[in-house]
Amino acid sequence: MSPTRAPRSTAQGSVPSPPVKDGEAPWTAAELAAIRAGLEADIETLRGEIDVAEHEVVELMRHSGDGAGDDQADAGSKTLEREQELSLANNARELLVQSTRAIERLEDGTYGTCENCGNAIGKLRLEAAPRATLCLPCKSKEERR
Repeated sequence: MSPTRAPRSTAQGSVPSPPVKDGEAPWTAAELAAIRAGLEADIETLRGEIDVAEHEVVELMRHSGDGAGDDQADAGSKTLEREQELSLANNARELLVQSTRAIERLEDGTYGTCENCGNAIGKLRLEAAPRATLCLPCKSKEERR
């Protein structure tokens, strides 16, 4: 486990800067702004995807009721389409929750801290996966379970 540096206060003084691993430069205001902007853009995109998927599910359900005369393959096809749209909507909802939670962690000063061990997640990991809540060792342990 690599030690972490204590969070430092930002120029605003209200929210500490996320911790970094040894050897990493402290987070800059520009880096944090880029992370936040990316998360906010994701949130807007995901909201749109959820709206589209929900509309598609409603349309599929509306049209599946008039399936008199459909054979089993047609009925199965309609069910598969509906399930795929529901799956897409559920996945988008989960990503939306994760993105919103990441912004909340930025605001409350817990962003960048592993929720399992309390160590720094690391800048490279957060730049690649800004929704990450676990450091690589903890994520690896979780995936092995």
